Amino acid sequence: MILVFGGTTEGRKAVEVLEEAGSNYFYSTKTGEQELSLHNGQRIDGAMNGEAMRLFCQEHQIRLIVDAAHPFATQLHETIAEVADALAIPVVRYERIYPPRDPDITWIDDYSQVPTDIHSLLATTGVQSISKLKWLEAQGVKVFYRILPRKSSIALAHQQGATNEQLCFYELNIEQNHGDRPHDLRCATITGVSPHDSVEAILLKESGLSGGFIEKVEAAREKGMRIIALKHPELFTYHSSLFTSINGPYGLRRAVEKLLPEFFPLHSGLTTGTCATAAAVAATIRLLEGETPAEVPIVLPDGETILVTVIYGPDYAACIKEAGDDPDVTNGIEVRASVEEGEFEILGGEGVGTITLPGFDYPPGSPAINKAPREMIRKNVLEIVKRLNHGDRPHDLRYATITGVSPHDSLRVTISVPNGAEIARRTFNPRLGIEGGISIIGVSGIVKPFSEEAFIDSIRKCMEVAKAAYTNSHQQRVVINSGGKSERFVKALYPELPQQAFVEYGNYIGETLKIAHELSIPYVTLGVMLGKAVKLAAGHLDTHSRKATMDKTFISGMLKEADCDIDISDITLARELWDRLPADKKSAFARIVINHCAEHCCPLLPNGQLTILLIDDEGHIYPK
Repeated sequence: MILVFGGTTEGRKAVEVLEEAGSNYFYSTKTGEQELSLHNGQRIDGAMNGEAMRLFCQEHQIRLIVDAAHPFATQLHETIAEVADALAIPVVRYERIYPPRDPDITWIDDYSQVPTDIHSLLATTGVQSISKLKWLEAQGVKVFYRILPRKSSIALAHQQGATNEQLCFYELNIEQNHGDRPHDLRCATITGVSPHDSVEAILLKESGLSGGFIEKVEAAREKGMRIIALKHPELFTYHSSLFTSINGPYGLRRAVEKLLPEFFPLHSGLTTGTCATAAAVAATIRLLEGETPAEVPIVLPDGETILVTVIYGPDYAACIKEAGDDPDVTNGIEVRASVEEGEFEILGGEGVGTITLPGFDYPPGSPAINKAPREMIRKNVLEIVKRLNHGDRPHDLRYATITGVSPHDSLRVTISVPNGAEIARRTFNPRLGIEGGISIIGVSGIVKPFSEEAFIDSIRKCMEVAKAAYTNSHQQRVVINSGGKSERFVKALYPELPQQAFVEYGNYIGETLKIAHELSIPYVTLGVMLGKAVKLAAGHLDTHSRKATMDKTFISGMLKEADCDIDISDITLARELWDRLPADKKSAFARIVINHCAEHCCPLLPNGQLTILLIDDEGHIYPK
């Protein structure tokens, strides 16, 4: 059982991750005012002291704590650490990503350090901070407090000595008074507190990217306000062996999979792009710093950082591809990287395929390293160069934001995959015109098991290559099939088409047709076997068994349309229909099935011409 402390954006993201497992967990907030939809989680509201937390963890057999509370909730973090230490419960701290500290901002460690050389201040640091700022008023500073418009917050503000004239609220319609952008809670809009007041300075908490810190700073600068920022507290932890720090949803899932393996029924993995990036980072660290860490931090495309295990060879670093529970022929392969000085370039070595056809992000002759992995490699490697050039401290998970590097920083990176050419024969690469090895791919950097998104992305890439295989768009035809068997039968009808014109849709017929429309492909042939066809005819554009089953009542209706009076109550597979249909009725029934399929498919290709072919197990194709 997992206990999550939330009430924040990070808490909401933690819920999204844990809900994917379908397993039970607890979600705790102090006030219970966060709007959240839980399906598998049980909500626990109200503050817990140390004893209450310890008893709760023991009573409910908590085996993992996710601390996704606000970074300034220092007391709660300390309590979690103490209870976890006493009960030996692992803790995953869901940290925020913080941009580098801007030197033009006045940074303070404590409320007592707020400068007094200002005449007015807007404090957006929360109602609890009012008593800590009252001393400024004694120094002659006019202080306004922006708080949430809750009765409890207003009462607490009054208890701490704030007057109604000093209070302003996040829901104040600034747009009406000043003509500025609409009010946004994350921006905490930062213009004056009323149409008649102007404020010289603003006090912010260093709330990180998810807390809208950058937006708040930008809004304040637009108004010419001096910006004072309270630094976030340092992480509080006891035994490091019990403590894991992450700063994004993928890192959380991987941490839970490691610490509580049974929580997720299926485990995630790494893309080849992430493996290549990890190997490149490790090789760069060894070249420039002479160190060989067993794990290296990798910034993913969404900005979060994960730690990836690496190994070393005589002149390279490597990462072993782990696919998790996603079936993948590249699982267990070794992705290597070698790094040398020179103009920055990413090259493909042994076992990395070469693009030979148009339709990719890069021209023919380029190594088959997709755009997202290239960007990951470039940013992560050059961030190390930048850090060393500027004398910064080693990479920190909490400051993992890539801020850009000089175009003159130079290293040549070569990615290779032993046995990549052999492995590639079992992938889509041959039909995509990628020769000599595998592709280095991955949009998010993480592979979710049996990822629908990943499969549809691969369909899109195949469709793009198919479109690019033609020089005359007026003759362009793409043939989509459920798999190798149906493709083999339909190919005989189109001997003139290149291999790239045949694309597998798996179960995603609707998504594939939508992609064809988006790419303006004028002619599409849909080859479908009877098992999927009867589902498609009933309106199921995704024919996977978990989403659609054979509807015998609907099939019986189609049989009647074809003037076929046969009993199908005892069939278990749609293909059994072919054995029961009289020979002289098969064409009529096939025509009815195709017509129903067309009702649902043709609207998805409004500007194209769709041909639907029904295929039986013997390879007979209807209409004949």
